[in-house]
Amino acid sequence: MSIIQALKERRAIRNYEDTPVEEGKIQQLLEAATYAPNDRLREPWNFYVIKDEAKKRYEALAQEYLQERFPTKPHLVESSLKVVTSTPVVIVVTADQVPDDSDASHDNVFAVCCAIQSMWLAAGELGLGFVWRTRGVGLVHDERMHQFIGSPENQKVVGTIFIGYPKADQEVPATKRTPYTKKTVWL
Repeated sequence: MSIIQALKERRAIRNYEDTPVEEGKIQQLLEAATYAPNDRLREPWNFYVIKDEAKKRYEALAQEYLQERFPTKPHLVESSLKVVTSTPVVIVVTADQVPDDSDASHDNVFAVCCAIQSMWLAAGELGLGFVWRTRGVGLVHDERMHQFIGSPENQKVVGTIFIGYPKADQEVPATKRTPYTKKTVWL
């Protein structure tokens, strides 16, 4: 498949089979991420792979977080937790922050976003479903995530990725996209 076709067919997959993801495939995703463009080859990404026993602890943390955030919406808590409990592998991705250099810190976040996109495209080739969460159950903006993964203070969580084998019966329709012609100014 061409890269352009892979980009057009990329989808967020939230429902997974109850099948473990092989260590070798996880390693391939992580390796794919390391080829992302990054300013001055700082390679600012860090990956925290959560599975097995650590995933059970993450599920408890996510449940606590969601119940605090949505105390009057138990259905929302339950549906959000379904993604966590049904996902075989969760990867938290952070970007190194450069003290006293906000421009470099921003560049590092951009590089990590590229790394995550690379992982997403590689996941499709490996037959894996993938969704990148930046809010909610991903706990991206919650200090407890830093404590959970044990990341140093100079790392910013950019996303939490949920990976698994897509449920066979799910249909994920294409989303309508605004044509580039409506978002482009030729100078």
